[in-house]
Amino acid sequence: MQKLVLIDGNSIAYRAFFALPLLSNASGLYTNSVYGFTMMLMKVIEEEKPTHVLVAFDEGKTTFRHREYGEYKGTRQKTPGELSEQIPLIHEVLDAFGIRHFGMDGYEADDIIGTLAHSPETEGMEVRIVSGDKDLLQLVNDRVRVMLTRKGVTELETYDVRAVKERYGLEPRQIIDLKGLMGDPSDNIPGIPGVGEKTALKLLHQFPTVEDVVANADAVSGKKLQEKIREFKEQALFSKKLATIFTEVPLPFKVEDLKLPPLDVQRVAEVFRKLEFKTLIDRIEKDRKTQEPLQTNEPLPELKVTMIRGEEERIALEGLFERKRLALVVEADGENYHRSAVVGLALSDGERHAFLTLEEAENWPAFRRWLEDPSRNKVAFDVKRAKLLLEKEGLNSEGWSFDALLAAYLLNPSESRTELSDVVAKHLGERIPSDEDVYGKGAKKSIPQGEPLAAHLARKAEALHRLEPVLARELKEAGMDALMFDLEFPLAFTLARMEQRGVAVDRDGLDELGVELKENLDRLEREIYELAGTEFNINSPKQLGEILFDKLGLPVLKKTKTGYSTSADVLEKLAPQHEIVEKILHFRQVGKLHSTYVEGLRKEIAGDGKIHTSFNQTVTATGRLSSTEPNLQNIPIRLEEGRRIRKVFVPSEPGWLILAADYSQIELRVLAHISEDENLRRAFRENRDIHTATAMEVFGVSEDEVTPLMRRQAKAVNFGIVYGISGYGLAQNLDIPQKEAKEFIERYFETYPGVKRYMEEVVQKAKQDGYVTTLLGRRRWLPMIHSRNYGERSFAERTAMNTPIQGTAADIIKHAMLRVEREMQARNLKSRMLLQVHDELIFEVPEEELEEMKQLVRDLMEDALPLSVPLRVDVSSGRNWYEAK
Repeated sequence: MQKLVLIDGNSIAYRAFFALPLLSNASGLYTNSVYGFTMMLMKVIEEEKPTHVLVAFDEGKTTFRHREYGEYKGTRQKTPGELSEQIPLIHEVLDAFGIRHFGMDGYEADDIIGTLAHSPETEGMEVRIVSGDKDLLQLVNDRVRVMLTRKGVTELETYDVRAVKERYGLEPRQIIDLKGLMGDPSDNIPGIPGVGEKTALKLLHQFPTVEDVVANADAVSGKKLQEKIREFKEQALFSKKLATIFTEVPLPFKVEDLKLPPLDVQRVAEVFRKLEFKTLIDRIEKDRKTQEPLQTNEPLPELKVTMIRGEEERIALEGLFERKRLALVVEADGENYHRSAVVGLALSDGERHAFLTLEEAENWPAFRRWLEDPSRNKVAFDVKRAKLLLEKEGLNSEGWSFDALLAAYLLNPSESRTELSDVVAKHLGERIPSDEDVYGKGAKKSIPQGEPLAAHLARKAEALHRLEPVLARELKEAGMDALMFDLEFPLAFTLARMEQRGVAVDRDGLDELGVELKENLDRLEREIYELAGTEFNINSPKQLGEILFDKLGLPVLKKTKTGYSTSADVLEKLAPQHEIVEKILHFRQVGKLHSTYVEGLRKEIAGDGKIHTSFNQTVTATGRLSSTEPNLQNIPIRLEEGRRIRKVFVPSEPGWLILAADYSQIELRVLAHISEDENLRRAFRENRDIHTATAMEVFGVSEDEVTPLMRRQAKAVNFGIVYGISGYGLAQNLDIPQKEAKEFIERYFETYPGVKRYMEEVVQKAKQDGYVTTLLGRRRWLPMIHSRNYGERSFAERTAMNTPIQGTAADIIKHAMLRVEREMQARNLKSRMLLQVHDELIFEVPEEELEEMKQLVRDLMEDALPLSVPLRVDVSSGRNWYEAK
């Protein structure tokens, strides 16, 4: 038998939004509702195996019910913008699955579902309705079942006729009579005042319909109830009418149009990649046995590659080094170039192409002279990687003139595909094999030797050579050539030196911290057992749930498929109700510190006793640097135990000190400059605490009257504004009603009208230009700014507001890094720059240079970019990073 699944789109999206924490992808798109909805969709498809599917949505704000009763759904709060933005993304997911989604002006999703469920076209089909709305139970019959969401999104409870009877003692068609008598606060359906579910069920067990109840009011037990039924009989009948699903919507399609097509894995995976649903990508690709072959528009031209095997090939190619510009590809056998070995090199001048092994490179004097010659221009794709790989093998390189990866990133910082083959496709309109095409991926990845590797690397070098003038021209046209050659390109070499230098780790101190954290864990474990009255596995959600909810009787806030939810957000809400919850949260945090940072950092210490992180210049869309393997920008500082992890980062020379220089509220200072808001500028010029100043203005109080709560709320808005926070987002952050949060933001904009004006103007400029820029000309394209898709457009508008602020802050600290390093070199100082952590620079300095370095660093950082408000830098020092902070 064919099976039709009908999904109540708004109901499931709404439930998913509030069931999951507010998630977003790297681009800032909110995704928690989309993720929960998609999880439910995939589960239903997998378990129900439908032949036909439709997802129905509410379309428009008014329906025929509103025309009959103006107060219908009048008590509902406005849908949070963070949820509204995700509905179009859910549509995108459905389109990728080939699933029809539909809404019709004047009708609700329930009416569309009811029409299809009871349509003559579906008489020979099984029908499953998925929703969180019990109203749909009225549609249940011998072939129609309703699957209601329980706790969370993916846990569904199926109702057939028998289940409805067991739950209510009613036939499914009597659900509308139940609503008629008791009303429905969520839809603002009045019913009979004072009649709840228990009374309504009692009446319907005696008289089957509202009409029968009204007609037999005198026979109802209780005079007061009799009077209410007589007084509100019209309201009860009208409420029943409002609760009745309309099953004759004039649909513009047939049931056959809802057939579920075969899964297009590639299309779905592409959407999941955009949304960063990594676990879901793995799920849909698990049965995929082979990779699609490389699609090429036309056959690739043959490249004649000279493989350097001895003196004959060397002599034949030595003229190559006289060329003004050569592309150089350096290939390694792993992603982490600090731990990888060079497996081959390729050179190209666009016409001649050479491949050589590391051994040939080391033993070829002409190549080494060319490599070290600063007057011979070398084009790279990721110059930092290439330079560090060569230097690790003892090959010094100078004269790097262009980095195609950096250029492509500047031209489109939101582009997630950053392999050379992707850049060639975008900027040359050609297809060349990717590394994955040639090497495979994952466990099957294998780098070939000899001619196959030579051909691949030569192809990359030839394409790289042709890319350089194209990208250089595009940078110049975009006004970003100065940003490239004065900032990003020289910064790559500064970062290379910092990575190569590494940061020393006190192994003994790390071990001691590990022992201390383990002792803390043991102590917390004992305290938890004592409070629980028994021993159990604290890391087991099942056992923990039994202790908290069954034994201790704490209220159940959320359930999962396997039982009680004990997620962090649930525990934080329960913390005030029992001492054990705070202990469990602390236990988890200390456990993560021990496993991720103590054990994790121990594995990252190299043979020289240092950690060599990798700074990523081309990952974030705003221009900020990120750090990986390990991520030294993400060491937790909320707990004292977390802050103390910084103690293990020490100077590499005896008697030296760690110096930390941190920009104070740089993004808010940039906002004050860009927005030209006088109130904000005045607060910074007078060197006032900006959060206290904001609280004074917003709450209309003196400085002495500002409470810690007021300052915390002002701080949340100050920083939230930079990220385009909404009333809903602020309400979540501060745990206050949405209405109160919205009023707070309105008062903020009254206090700082220049900020509001800036946000409106920058969005208009983005719509006009299609992009926004930082003060140094960094450009971020916003192709979705004109989208009809509300979610995409809203995201683009938020991005337009915050990119100039965040991007300028990123440019400032990068500019400061270059200025400080050059001045240190000019003064021949021994001090070294080690790390960049968000708005902070970390150095190791000899004691005799400490005062000079403090002054040098502060002066150059505060003067990195002239603004209309002063930049402030806090400089401190100590025997380790912890003491320096």
